[in-house]
Amino acid sequence: MVSPIQHAAKSEAQPIADLYQSVRARTMQIVAPLEIEDYVIQTAEFMSPPRWHIGHTSWFFETVLQKYKAGYKTYSEDFLFYFNSYYEGFGARIERPKRGSRSRPTVAETKKYRAHIDEQMSRFIETLSNRDDAETILSIIRLGLEHEMQHQELLVYDIKHLLCDQFDAPMKAAPLSVENVSGMVEVEGGLFELGYKETGKDACEPPAEMRALQFAFDNEKPAHKVFLEDFLIDRALVSNGDYLEFMNAGGYQDFRWWHSAGWEKVEQENWQAPLYWEQHDSEWMIRDFAGLHRVADKLNEPVSHVSFLEASAYAKWAGKRLPTEAEWEKAATYSQALNSKQDFPWGNTGPDETKANLFENGLWGVGPVGAFPAGQSAYGCQQMIGDVWEWTTSDYAPYPGFKSEFDEYNDKWFVGQKVLRGGSFATPRAHIRSTYRNFFYPHERWMIAGFRCAKDK
Repeated sequence: MVSPIQHAAKSEAQPIADLYQSVRARTMQIVAPLEIEDYVIQTAEFMSPPRWHIGHTSWFFETVLQKYKAGYKTYSEDFLFYFNSYYEGFGARIERPKRGSRSRPTVAETKKYRAHIDEQMSRFIETLSNRDDAETILSIIRLGLEHEMQHQELLVYDIKHLLCDQFDAPMKAAPLSVENVSGMVEVEGGLFELGYKETGKDACEPPAEMRALQFAFDNEKPAHKVFLEDFLIDRALVSNGDYLEFMNAGGYQDFRWWHSAGWEKVEQENWQAPLYWEQHDSEWMIRDFAGLHRVADKLNEPVSHVSFLEASAYAKWAGKRLPTEAEWEKAATYSQALNSKQDFPWGNTGPDETKANLFENGLWGVGPVGAFPAGQSAYGCQQMIGDVWEWTTSDYAPYPGFKSEFDEYNDKWFVGQKVLRGGSFATPRAHIRSTYRNFFYPHERWMIAGFRCAKDK
Protein backbone atom coordinates (compact mmCIF):
# COMPACT_ATOMS: atom_id res chain seq x y z
CA MET A 1 0.00 0.00 0.00
CA VAL A 2 1.35 3.43 -0.95
CA SER A 3 1.40 5.91 1.94
CA PRO A 4 -0.01 9.44 1.47
CA ILE A 5 3.54 10.79 1.78
CA GLN A 6 4.78 8.49 -0.95
CA HIS A 7 1.83 9.38 -3.19
CA ALA A 8 2.54 13.11 -2.77
CA ALA A 9 6.23 12.55 -3.42
CA LYS A 10 5.48 10.71 -6.66
CA SER A 11 3.35 13.59 -7.98
CA GLU A 12 5.99 16.15 -7.01
CA ALA A 13 9.04 14.23 -8.26
CA GLN A 14 8.27 14.48 -11.99
CA PRO A 15 8.10 18.30 -12.14
CA ILE A 16 11.36 18.41 -10.18
CA ALA A 17 12.93 15.87 -12.55
CA ASP A 18 11.90 17.97 -15.56
CA LEU A 19 13.16 21.16 -13.94
CA TYR A 20 16.43 19.42 -13.07
CA GLN A 21 17.02 18.51 -16.70
CA SER A 22 16.20 21.98 -18.04
CA VAL A 23 18.24 23.89 -15.46
CA ARG A 24 21.29 21.67 -15.84
CA ALA A 25 21.09 21.94 -19.63
CA ARG A 26 20.87 25.74 -19.53
CA THR A 27 24.13 26.05 -17.61
CA MET A 28 25.95 24.20 -20.37
CA GLN A 29 24.19 26.28 -23.03
CA ILE A 30 25.55 29.43 -21.39
CA VAL A 31 29.15 28.22 -21.51
CA ALA A 32 28.90 26.58 -24.96
CA PRO A 33 30.48 29.52 -26.89
CA LEU A 34 33.59 29.47 -24.65
CA GLU A 35 36.92 28.21 -25.93
CA ILE A 36 38.74 25.71 -23.75
CA GLU A 37 41.21 28.35 -22.54
CA ASP A 38 38.35 30.57 -21.31
CA TYR A 39 37.10 28.05 -18.75
CA VAL A 40 40.04 28.33 -16.37
CA ILE A 41 40.67 32.09 -16.20
CA GLN A 42 39.84 34.15 -13.11
CA THR A 43 39.93 37.86 -13.92
CA ALA A 44 39.52 39.20 -10.36
CA GLU A 45 39.33 37.92 -6.80
CA PHE A 46 35.56 38.39 -6.78
CA MET A 47 35.07 36.42 -10.02
CA SER A 48 35.27 32.66 -10.60
CA PRO A 49 36.42 30.64 -13.62
CA PRO A 50 33.56 29.13 -15.66
CA ARG A 51 35.01 25.67 -15.02
CA TRP A 52 34.51 26.23 -11.30
CA HIS A 53 30.85 27.17 -11.73
CA ILE A 54 29.96 24.04 -13.71
CA GLY A 55 31.82 21.91 -11.19
CA HIS A 56 30.51 23.64 -8.06
CA THR A 57 26.87 23.32 -9.11
CA SER A 58 27.51 19.58 -9.59
CA TRP A 59 29.29 19.39 -6.23
CA PHE A 60 26.08 20.64 -4.59
CA PHE A 61 24.12 17.69 -5.93
CA GLU A 62 26.89 15.27 -5.02
CA THR A 63 26.44 16.32 -1.38
CA VAL A 64 22.79 15.22 -1.73
CA LEU A 65 23.85 11.84 -3.12
CA GLN A 66 26.43 11.42 -0.36
CA LYS A 67 23.84 12.00 2.34
CA TYR A 68 20.79 10.25 0.95
CA LYS A 69 21.79 7.61 -1.60
CA ALA A 70 22.83 4.35 0.01
CA GLY A 71 26.16 3.05 -1.19
CA TYR A 72 27.08 6.18 -3.14
CA LYS A 73 30.85 6.52 -3.60
CA THR A 74 32.42 9.97 -3.70
CA TYR A 75 33.62 10.80 -7.20
CA SER A 76 36.88 12.44 -6.08
CA GLU A 77 38.12 13.90 -2.81
CA ASP A 78 40.10 16.46 -4.83
CA PHE A 79 36.89 17.58 -6.50
CA LEU A 80 35.21 18.02 -3.12
CA PHE A 81 38.06 20.34 -2.12
CA TYR A 82 38.19 22.40 -5.32
CA PHE A 83 34.46 22.76 -5.97
CA ASN A 84 33.32 23.67 -2.46
CA SER A 85 32.68 27.40 -2.02
CA TYR A 86 32.03 28.82 1.45
CA TYR A 87 30.46 25.81 3.21
CA GLU A 88 32.42 25.24 6.40
CA GLY A 89 30.43 22.10 7.20
CA PHE A 90 31.69 20.31 4.10
CA GLY A 91 35.37 20.46 4.92
CA ALA A 92 38.42 22.17 3.47
CA ARG A 93 38.22 24.18 0.26
CA ILE A 94 40.40 26.24 -2.00
CA GLU A 95 40.38 29.97 -1.26
CA ARG A 96 38.14 31.96 -3.59
CA PRO A 97 40.91 34.20 -5.01
CA LYS A 98 42.88 31.08 -5.99
CA ARG A 99 40.20 29.29 -8.02
CA GLY A 100 41.93 30.36 -11.21
CA SER A 101 45.40 29.34 -10.06
CA ARG A 102 45.01 25.63 -10.89
CA SER A 103 44.76 23.87 -14.22
CA ARG A 104 43.36 20.67 -12.72
CA PRO A 105 40.78 19.24 -12.71
CA THR A 106 40.75 19.83 -16.43
CA VAL A 107 37.68 21.13 -18.22
CA ALA A 108 37.14 17.70 -19.77
CA GLU A 109 37.34 16.05 -16.34
CA THR A 110 34.92 18.60 -14.92
CA LYS A 111 32.39 17.96 -17.67
CA LYS A 112 32.76 14.21 -17.13
CA TYR A 113 32.12 14.77 -13.42
CA ARG A 114 29.03 16.81 -14.26
CA ALA A 115 27.69 14.06 -16.54
CA HIS A 116 28.30 11.47 -13.81
CA ILE A 117 26.36 13.50 -11.23
CA ASP A 118 23.49 14.06 -13.67
CA GLU A 119 23.20 10.35 -14.39
CA GLN A 120 23.25 9.51 -10.68
CA MET A 121 20.75 12.24 -9.80
CA SER A 122 18.30 11.28 -12.57
CA ARG A 123 18.21 7.70 -11.33
CA PHE A 124 17.99 8.84 -7.72
CA ILE A 125 14.99 11.13 -8.33
CA GLU A 126 13.13 8.22 -9.95
CA THR A 127 13.39 6.24 -6.70
CA LEU A 128 12.11 8.94 -4.35
CA SER A 129 8.44 7.95 -4.47
CA ASN A 130 9.36 4.87 -2.44
CA ARG A 131 10.84 6.87 0.44
CA ASP A 132 9.17 8.47 3.44
CA ASP A 133 11.78 11.25 3.44
CA ALA A 134 11.09 12.09 -0.21
CA GLU A 135 9.64 15.55 0.44
CA THR A 136 12.71 16.54 2.44
CA ILE A 137 15.01 15.37 -0.36
CA LEU A 138 12.92 17.05 -3.05
CA SER A 139 13.07 20.34 -1.16
CA ILE A 140 16.88 20.11 -1.06
CA ILE A 141 17.00 19.31 -4.78
CA ARG A 142 14.73 22.29 -5.41
CA LEU A 143 17.16 24.45 -3.42
CA GLY A 144 20.01 23.05 -5.50
CA LEU A 145 18.26 24.11 -8.70
CA GLU A 146 17.70 27.63 -7.34
CA HIS A 147 21.38 27.62 -6.37
CA GLU A 148 22.31 26.65 -9.91
CA MET A 149 20.15 29.40 -11.38
CA GLN A 150 22.03 31.85 -9.14
CA HIS A 151 25.27 30.55 -10.62
CA GLN A 152 23.91 30.85 -14.15
CA GLU A 153 23.53 34.56 -13.51
CA LEU A 154 26.98 34.72 -11.94
CA LEU A 155 28.35 32.98 -15.04
CA VAL A 156 27.00 35.82 -17.17
CA TYR A 157 28.72 38.35 -14.88
CA ASP A 158 32.00 36.42 -14.93
CA ILE A 159 31.98 35.83 -18.69
CA LYS A 160 31.31 39.52 -19.27
CA HIS A 161 34.26 40.43 -17.04
CA LEU A 162 36.41 37.86 -18.81
CA LEU A 163 35.47 38.42 -22.46
CA CYS A 164 32.69 41.01 -22.80
CA ASP A 165 32.23 41.69 -26.53
CA GLN A 166 34.60 38.85 -27.47
CA PHE A 167 32.01 36.34 -26.23
CA ASP A 168 29.79 35.01 -28.99
CA ALA A 169 26.55 35.42 -27.07
CA PRO A 170 23.43 34.17 -28.90
CA MET A 171 21.77 37.61 -28.78
CA LYS A 172 18.35 38.57 -30.01
CA ALA A 173 17.51 42.07 -31.19
CA ALA A 174 16.59 44.47 -28.41
CA PRO A 175 12.99 45.73 -28.33
CA LEU A 176 12.14 49.33 -29.02
CA SER A 177 10.94 51.80 -26.45
CA VAL A 178 7.20 52.13 -27.05
CA GLU A 179 6.35 54.55 -24.28
CA ASN A 180 7.86 57.64 -22.68
CA VAL A 181 8.21 56.88 -18.99
CA SER A 182 9.04 59.76 -16.69
CA GLY A 183 8.19 61.40 -13.40
CA MET A 184 7.35 60.00 -9.99
CA VAL A 185 4.20 58.42 -8.61
CA GLU A 186 2.77 58.74 -5.14
CA VAL A 187 2.40 55.62 -3.04
CA GLU A 188 0.21 55.88 0.01
CA GLY A 189 1.62 54.86 3.38
CA GLY A 190 0.17 52.70 6.13
CA LEU A 191 0.60 49.07 7.06
CA PHE A 192 2.08 46.82 4.38
CA GLU A 193 2.84 43.11 4.50
CA LEU A 194 6.46 42.70 3.46
CA GLY A 195 7.91 39.40 2.31
CA TYR A 196 6.85 36.03 0.96
CA LYS A 197 3.62 34.62 2.35
CA GLU A 198 3.52 30.86 2.49
CA THR A 199 0.34 28.96 1.73
CA GLY A 200 -1.34 28.04 4.99
CA LYS A 201 -2.59 24.54 5.67
CA ASP A 202 -6.14 25.84 5.98
CA ALA A 203 -5.89 27.73 2.70
CA CYS A 204 -6.61 26.43 -0.77
CA GLU A 205 -3.34 24.71 -1.62
CA PRO A 206 -2.21 24.20 -5.22
CA PRO A 207 -1.91 20.69 -6.67
CA ALA A 208 1.18 18.75 -5.59
CA GLU A 209 2.82 19.06 -9.00
CA MET A 210 2.53 22.85 -8.82
CA ARG A 211 3.53 22.94 -5.16
CA ALA A 212 6.78 21.19 -6.07
CA LEU A 213 7.76 24.12 -8.28
CA GLN A 214 6.94 26.82 -5.73
CA PHE A 215 9.93 28.16 -3.88
CA ALA A 216 11.15 31.06 -1.79
CA PHE A 217 14.38 31.47 0.15
CA ASP A 218 14.23 31.63 3.91
CA ASN A 219 15.44 35.25 3.88
CA GLU A 220 12.16 36.26 2.19
CA LYS A 221 10.19 34.97 5.18
CA PRO A 222 8.14 35.39 7.23
CA ALA A 223 5.75 37.91 5.73
CA HIS A 224 5.27 40.63 8.32
CA LYS A 225 3.64 44.01 8.63
CA VAL A 226 5.67 47.19 8.36
CA PHE A 227 4.52 50.81 8.50
CA LEU A 228 5.30 53.13 5.61
CA GLU A 229 4.93 56.86 5.32
CA ASP A 230 3.54 58.26 2.06
CA PHE A 231 6.34 58.42 -0.52
CA LEU A 232 7.13 59.11 -4.15
CA ILE A 233 9.02 56.71 -6.41
CA ASP A 234 10.36 56.98 -9.96
CA ARG A 235 8.25 55.35 -12.65
CA ALA A 236 11.41 54.51 -14.60
CA LEU A 237 14.86 53.25 -13.83
CA VAL A 238 17.62 55.86 -13.84
CA SER A 239 18.96 55.90 -17.40
CA ASN A 240 22.41 56.33 -18.87
CA GLY A 241 21.33 59.80 -19.94
CA ASP A 242 20.28 60.70 -16.41
CA TYR A 243 23.51 59.37 -14.98
CA LEU A 244 25.62 61.16 -17.60
CA GLU A 245 24.09 64.45 -16.40
CA PHE A 246 25.35 63.64 -12.90
CA MET A 247 28.81 62.91 -14.30
CA ASN A 248 28.88 66.06 -16.43
CA ALA A 249 27.86 68.10 -13.38
CA GLY A 250 31.02 66.93 -11.64
CA GLY A 251 29.38 64.16 -9.63
CA TYR A 252 32.57 62.15 -9.28
CA GLN A 253 34.56 65.23 -8.31
CA ASP A 254 32.28 66.58 -5.55
CA PHE A 255 32.52 64.88 -2.16
CA ARG A 256 29.22 66.45 -1.02
CA TRP A 257 27.14 63.79 -2.75
CA TRP A 258 29.00 60.80 -1.41
CA HIS A 259 28.98 58.65 1.69
CA SER A 260 32.44 58.62 3.25
CA ALA A 261 33.01 55.05 2.06
CA GLY A 262 31.96 56.10 -1.44
CA TRP A 263 34.29 59.08 -1.61
CA GLU A 264 37.10 56.83 -0.41
CA LYS A 265 36.42 54.45 -3.33
CA VAL A 266 36.28 57.33 -5.79
CA GLU A 267 39.73 58.48 -4.70
CA GLN A 268 41.36 55.08 -4.15
CA GLU A 269 40.12 53.44 -7.36
CA ASN A 270 39.78 56.57 -9.49
CA TRP A 271 36.11 56.00 -10.22
CA GLN A 272 34.90 58.35 -12.94
CA ALA A 273 31.99 56.39 -14.41
CA PRO A 274 30.15 53.07 -14.05
CA LEU A 275 32.00 49.84 -14.71
CA TYR A 276 32.35 49.04 -18.44
CA TRP A 277 32.28 52.75 -19.38
CA GLU A 278 35.36 53.87 -21.29
CA GLN A 279 36.48 57.29 -22.49
CA HIS A 280 37.68 57.52 -26.10
CA ASP A 281 38.73 60.93 -27.48
CA SER A 282 36.83 62.70 -24.67
CA GLU A 283 33.64 60.76 -25.42
CA TRP A 284 32.13 58.21 -23.06
CA MET A 285 31.54 54.73 -24.47
CA ILE A 286 29.95 51.59 -23.04
CA ARG A 287 31.33 48.13 -23.74
CA ASP A 288 28.92 45.21 -23.49
CA PHE A 289 28.32 41.81 -25.07
CA ALA A 290 27.35 43.50 -28.35
CA GLY A 291 30.45 45.67 -28.66
CA LEU A 292 31.59 49.23 -27.92
CA HIS A 293 28.89 51.90 -28.17
CA ARG A 294 28.64 55.64 -27.75
CA VAL A 295 26.78 56.53 -24.58
CA ALA A 296 24.98 59.08 -26.72
CA ASP A 297 23.36 56.16 -28.55
CA LYS A 298 22.29 54.49 -25.30
CA LEU A 299 20.94 57.42 -23.32
CA ASN A 300 17.51 55.78 -22.88
CA GLU A 301 18.83 52.52 -21.48
CA PRO A 302 18.89 51.85 -17.72
CA VAL A 303 22.30 52.58 -16.23
CA SER A 304 23.96 49.39 -14.98
CA HIS A 305 27.06 48.19 -13.16
CA VAL A 306 26.84 50.91 -10.54
CA SER A 307 27.47 50.35 -6.85
CA PHE A 308 25.18 51.30 -3.98
CA LEU A 309 27.64 54.09 -3.25
CA GLU A 310 27.27 55.52 -6.75
CA ALA A 311 23.49 55.11 -6.73
CA SER A 312 23.28 56.93 -3.39
CA ALA A 313 25.48 59.76 -4.64
CA TYR A 314 23.32 60.24 -7.73
CA ALA A 315 20.13 60.20 -5.65
CA LYS A 316 21.46 62.87 -3.28
CA TRP A 317 22.61 65.01 -6.21
CA ALA A 318 19.13 64.67 -7.74
CA GLY A 319 17.45 65.76 -4.49
CA LYS A 320 16.06 62.29 -3.90
CA ARG A 321 17.07 59.09 -2.13
CA LEU A 322 17.01 55.34 -2.73
CA PRO A 323 13.83 53.47 -1.74
CA THR A 324 13.70 51.06 1.16
CA GLU A 325 13.00 47.48 0.17
CA ALA A 326 9.51 47.76 1.70
CA GLU A 327 8.80 50.82 -0.43
CA TRP A 328 10.12 49.05 -3.50
CA GLU A 329 8.01 45.96 -2.83
CA LYS A 330 4.82 47.94 -2.25
CA ALA A 331 5.33 49.97 -5.43
CA ALA A 332 5.96 46.71 -7.31
CA THR A 333 3.19 44.51 -5.95
CA TYR A 334 0.32 46.38 -4.32
CA SER A 335 -2.92 47.10 -6.14
CA GLN A 336 -5.18 49.75 -4.64
CA ALA A 337 -8.05 48.58 -6.85
CA LEU A 338 -7.79 45.02 -5.52
CA ASN A 339 -6.64 46.08 -2.04
CA SER A 340 -4.06 43.30 -2.09
CA LYS A 341 -0.56 42.30 -3.11
CA GLN A 342 0.09 40.61 -6.43
CA ASP A 343 2.83 38.11 -7.20
CA PHE A 344 4.35 40.41 -9.83
CA PRO A 345 3.92 44.06 -10.80
CA TRP A 346 1.49 43.12 -13.61
CA GLY A 347 -0.53 40.51 -11.69
CA ASN A 348 -0.25 36.88 -10.63
CA THR A 349 0.91 35.27 -13.88
CA GLY A 350 4.59 34.53 -14.38
CA PRO A 351 6.98 36.61 -16.50
CA ASP A 352 7.05 36.43 -20.28
CA GLU A 353 9.00 38.32 -22.95
CA THR A 354 6.41 41.11 -23.14
CA LYS A 355 6.46 41.90 -19.42
CA ALA A 356 10.10 41.65 -18.31
CA ASN A 357 13.61 41.36 -19.71
CA LEU A 358 14.96 38.18 -18.11
CA PHE A 359 17.45 35.57 -19.32
CA GLU A 360 15.03 33.74 -21.63
CA ASN A 361 14.49 36.95 -23.63
CA GLY A 362 17.99 36.36 -24.99
CA LEU A 363 18.97 40.03 -25.16
CA TRP A 364 22.21 39.67 -23.17
CA GLY A 365 21.74 43.32 -22.29
CA VAL A 366 19.26 45.82 -20.91
CA GLY A 367 16.19 46.91 -22.83
CA PRO A 368 15.45 50.62 -23.27
CA VAL A 369 13.27 52.46 -20.78
CA GLY A 370 9.64 52.08 -21.89
CA ALA A 371 10.14 48.78 -23.73
CA PHE A 372 7.92 46.68 -21.44
CA PRO A 373 4.74 48.64 -20.64
CA ALA A 374 2.79 45.39 -20.19
CA GLY A 375 4.91 44.71 -17.12
CA GLN A 376 4.17 47.91 -15.25
CA SER A 377 2.88 47.90 -11.70
CA ALA A 378 -0.52 49.14 -10.57
CA TYR A 379 1.19 52.44 -9.69
CA GLY A 380 2.64 52.77 -13.20
CA CYS A 381 6.24 51.86 -12.37
CA GLN A 382 7.94 50.05 -15.24
CA GLN A 383 10.72 47.46 -15.50
CA MET A 384 10.66 46.57 -11.81
CA ILE A 385 11.32 42.96 -12.82
CA GLY A 386 14.30 42.22 -15.07
CA ASP A 387 16.86 44.44 -16.81
CA VAL A 388 18.85 45.41 -13.69
CA TRP A 389 18.82 44.53 -10.02
CA GLU A 390 17.72 47.64 -8.14
CA TRP A 391 19.60 48.94 -5.12
CA THR A 392 17.58 49.76 -2.03
CA THR A 393 18.78 51.62 1.03
CA SER A 394 17.86 48.67 3.27
CA ASP A 395 20.49 46.67 5.11
CA TYR A 396 20.47 42.94 4.44
CA ALA A 397 19.21 41.65 7.78
CA PRO A 398 16.77 38.95 8.93
CA TYR A 399 13.07 39.69 8.97
CA PRO A 400 11.40 39.53 12.41
CA GLY A 401 10.69 35.89 13.16
CA PHE A 402 13.28 34.61 10.66
CA LYS A 403 14.12 30.91 10.89
CA SER A 404 17.01 29.47 8.92
CA GLU A 405 15.93 26.69 6.56
CA PHE A 406 19.31 26.04 4.92
CA ASP A 407 22.56 25.77 6.82
CA GLU A 408 25.28 28.21 5.69
CA TYR A 409 23.18 29.68 2.90
CA ASN A 410 21.63 33.04 3.66
CA ASP A 411 21.84 33.88 7.34
CA LYS A 412 25.63 33.85 7.49
CA TRP A 413 25.65 36.98 5.31
CA PHE A 414 23.41 39.14 7.52
CA VAL A 415 26.01 41.87 8.04
CA GLY A 416 27.36 44.78 6.03
CA GLN A 417 25.43 44.25 2.79
CA LYS A 418 22.57 46.03 1.02
CA VAL A 419 19.39 44.57 -0.45
CA LEU A 420 18.68 44.62 -4.19
CA ARG A 421 15.35 43.75 -5.78
CA GLY A 422 13.83 42.79 -9.10
CA GLY A 423 16.26 40.62 -11.09
CA SER A 424 18.28 41.40 -14.21
CA PHE A 425 18.52 40.38 -17.85
CA ALA A 426 20.67 37.45 -16.67
CA THR A 427 18.09 36.13 -14.16
CA PRO A 428 16.12 33.03 -15.25
CA ARG A 429 12.34 33.51 -15.22
CA ALA A 430 11.73 30.60 -12.86
CA HIS A 431 14.16 32.12 -10.38
CA ILE A 432 12.67 35.56 -9.80
CA ARG A 433 9.94 36.74 -7.43
CA SER A 434 8.91 40.21 -6.33
CA THR A 435 9.90 39.21 -2.78
CA TYR A 436 13.39 37.95 -3.79
CA ARG A 437 16.11 39.60 -1.70
CA ASN A 438 19.47 39.75 -3.44
CA PHE A 439 22.39 41.24 -1.53
CA PHE A 440 25.82 42.65 -2.25
CA TYR A 441 28.36 44.86 -0.52
CA PRO A 442 27.85 48.61 -1.06
CA HIS A 443 31.03 49.06 -3.13
CA GLU A 444 30.41 46.16 -5.54
CA ARG A 445 29.46 46.91 -9.13
CA TRP A 446 30.48 43.89 -11.19
CA MET A 447 26.91 42.54 -11.06
CA ILE A 448 24.10 43.89 -13.23
CA ALA A 449 22.78 46.51 -10.83
CA GLY A 450 21.00 49.82 -11.36
CA PHE A 451 18.39 51.79 -9.43
CA ARG A 452 15.40 54.06 -9.33
CA CYS A 453 14.95 56.88 -6.82
CA ALA A 454 12.36 57.69 -4.19
CA LYS A 455 11.44 60.78 -2.25
CA ASP A 456 9.57 61.67 0.92
CA LYS A 457 6.18 63.15 0.17
